[in-house]
Amino acid sequence: MNTDVYQSPLSERYASREMQYLFSQDMKFRTWRKLWIALAETEMELGLPITKEQIEELKAHAEDINYDVAKAREKEVRHDVMSHVYAYGVQCPKAKGIIHLGATSCYVGDNTDIIIMTEALKLVKKKLVNVIAELAAFADKYKAQPTLAFTHFQPAQPTTVGKRAALWLQEFSLDLEDLNHVLSTMKLLGSKGTTGTQASFLELFDGNQEKIDRIDPMIAEKMGFKECYPVSGQTYSRKVDTRVANILAGIAASAHKLSNDIRLLQHLKEVEEPFEKSQIGSSAMAYKRNPMRSERIASLSRYVMIDALNPAITSATQWFERTLDDSANKRLSIPEGFLAVDGILDLCLNVVDGLVVYPKVIEKRLMSELPFMATENIMMDAVKAGGDRQELHERIRELSMEAGRNVKVEGKDNNLLELIAADPAFNLTPEDLQKTMDPARYVGRSKEQVEAFLKNVIYPILEENKELLGIKAEINV
Repeated sequence: MNTDVYQSPLSERYASREMQYLFSQDMKFRTWRKLWIALAETEMELGLPITKEQIEELKAHAEDINYDVAKAREKEVRHDVMSHVYAYGVQCPKAKGIIHLGATSCYVGDNTDIIIMTEALKLVKKKLVNVIAELAAFADKYKAQPTLAFTHFQPAQPTTVGKRAALWLQEFSLDLEDLNHVLSTMKLLGSKGTTGTQASFLELFDGNQEKIDRIDPMIAEKMGFKECYPVSGQTYSRKVDTRVANILAGIAASAHKLSNDIRLLQHLKEVEEPFEKSQIGSSAMAYKRNPMRSERIASLSRYVMIDALNPAITSATQWFERTLDDSANKRLSIPEGFLAVDGILDLCLNVVDGLVVYPKVIEKRLMSELPFMATENIMMDAVKAGGDRQELHERIRELSMEAGRNVKVEGKDNNLLELIAADPAFNLTPEDLQKTMDPARYVGRSKEQVEAFLKNVIYPILEENKELLGIKAEINV
């Protein structure tokens, strides 16, 4: 570890080794070489004077990048692609004359970016599916556990713990829909030359249009893609980066929502994120159990949501067929966005897998508010006992205000039921009123909604992606 230079926290603290490898130098330059091999093979198969011996020489050195040679050369020529063409040629003297034949720098640069983003999206999908699986198990377990619901963070009609989790779950399932769409539409740039016109190949193949039409599909197949973008300038459209970054931002927004709710619930002591025996919550207050992982999810998520602006602005400001003001920004925004989302999903997996629910605290808070929410039922019972609906409505309003004052001004318990029982207008005994205090009467179809949502939406997703299931997240800090 270098302690005298800046280290990205995303690599050092948050992202997995698997995601870090995808944006590593090894992954990048090995992919460049695979692309040069695919191009040379395609050109040979279409009739250019390239030999199998040259191809085999290229393949023999596809993995062992001679970084020292490339680095020394780049100091001289100030061009990363030509430096690596030179370094590859040093290792492959028989093939050096046909490396990068007819291509421009974006052939390796842009195609590699597409390949890496595609692999990174697959890893994001894998982790997202596992987050969905963990949340589904949680929602199912607590689908019938009544809890106080909030609108405007004010007490509202009750729901269940599982139904609330289903709301989080739905957000992530929408993200998966979007991710699947973008992943299914990823295409290579192919090899289209300096301004996207394939003019160099027109020269190489003596104007043979049929052979030129076959170049991109053949390269795509060799690199594991269905097709290439049909038209381009020198680069693939930077709108592709925008689409990818928006997927990451969507996942970050869903994770932020989840983490915020958990943080609020932990404040209420109803639900708590995992907390290790030796974990320290505060340097000053030894009793504290801070929701630090949920806070970290929120922190990283804000970064990813804002990061999505970078590709959008870059896409909007590209001039004609190519400018280079995308390069430095792209090197930061795309890898860092993926590394951050990787860390976010690992944290989500860890938090959801270890969520602790405190039913007694949940019940106590719910019961303290339930008399207010039961007033409509109480009023109906009083009408059945001979009361006047309009008079009872006004009386119950007055008693509710009195009970509210007792709670807020006097700091007393909610005594609404006692006030109602003492009021002859209602003609109801304390025993009658207690029958209205079953929380399950007020959660509507929460349990049934969770069951239907899991059965009809979530379980089919998990079945379709069952080969991705089973991972456990490891977090560094």
